[in-house]
Amino acid sequence: MVRWMFPPASGRTASPTAPAQTSPTTRAPELRASGSPAAEGAGDSRAKPRDPFLDNVKFLTILLVGLGHAWAPLTGENRSIAALYLFVYAFHMPAFVLVSGYLSRSFEARPGQVRRLITGVAVPYAVFEVVYTLFMRQIADPDRPLSFFSPGYALWFLVALFIWRLTAPVWKLLRWPLPVALAVAAVASATPGIGGELNLMRVLQFLPFFVLGLHLRREHFDLVRTRTARLVAAPVALGFLAFAYWAAPAMDDEWLLHTSSAQELGAPWWAGPVMTLAIFGCALALTACLVAWTPGRTTWFTALGAGTIFAYLLHVYLIQAAREFDWYALSGADTPLGHLVISVLALVMMTALCAAPVRRLFRPVVEPRMDWFFRDTPGKTSPERVNATAR
Repeated sequence: MVRWMFPPASGRTASPTAPAQTSPTTRAPELRASGSPAAEGAGDSRAKPRDPFLDNVKFLTILLVGLGHAWAPLTGENRSIAALYLFVYAFHMPAFVLVSGYLSRSFEARPGQVRRLITGVAVPYAVFEVVYTLFMRQIADPDRPLSFFSPGYALWFLVALFIWRLTAPVWKLLRWPLPVALAVAAVASATPGIGGELNLMRVLQFLPFFVLGLHLRREHFDLVRTRTARLVAAPVALGFLAFAYWAAPAMDDEWLLHTSSAQELGAPWWAGPVMTLAIFGCALALTACLVAWTPGRTTWFTALGAGTIFAYLLHVYLIQAAREFDWYALSGADTPLGHLVISVLALVMMTALCAAPVRRLFRPVVEPRMDWFFRDTPGKTSPERVNATAR
């Protein structure tokens, strides 16, 4: 078992993650999301107050996305950075997906909801797939093909969210939704060949987190937002970080990326289901730590939580430019101070991309209204503005 979990030479893969993009919400028990990539519209146009806690979670997780992508090229040369990379990738994507599921609880495939799903997820995906393809042709691969069935870099999450959202009514009908979702993920993890089209392997292996979020209530979050929970969270997170440091030289990070089956990672088939359950448990524990430490009050960064989808879709161009133009080869970049500077720059980048001026500039392509594209439906009200996250 040790041999397949920690192969002799594990190549580190810089793989995108996505923030669970979420949107306006209300206080419990009726948190509502709009039709954005991470959240779903409840179907009415009445203004409801945002929940600062969820906006805070979204902002903190989008910072982790930026850090993970900025650290990826450094993991082969520094054990500490590799450990931090493994630690972050163990839970930040599951946290995104879980919050997205939570904000999809009211999705019932009503016309207005489907309309917002198209304008908030499908259209931005199509636009940014074209833009990303053209961008990569200019800086790296002149022959890169355009394919809407092979999402580029971080765009796979929009495809996954579209599929998860459409199936949400089914998961709400089942008697044991989470065990069924875990079974689906486990079977996928032991089935070679899945994942080429639409990144289906990731869609299936991250599915349990979405289904869990779909069935959570606000009181479940409150259970881990006590003083005792915060005290317990510290040693739990430090323990996982220590394990990541120990495992970093040998552990194959593909297990956390969920892009391959067990057999494709050189493990026996039964390793897939075992690792599916193990990673699910670890991710939930670390997500609980994140929730425990996230402030529930309005902070200086709460408003930025409404713009995390912009940071998610835009930061990949700066990250890819840094890699293709060898910015990581600049003098001092491979020193501890250089690593600190890269980390700070990543945090500043993600914060800036969440800011209001960026959102105003890119709203026509990230949150298009598209009234001209849809026919009026009986009782239809004006569609809400999409305030997606993050992830």
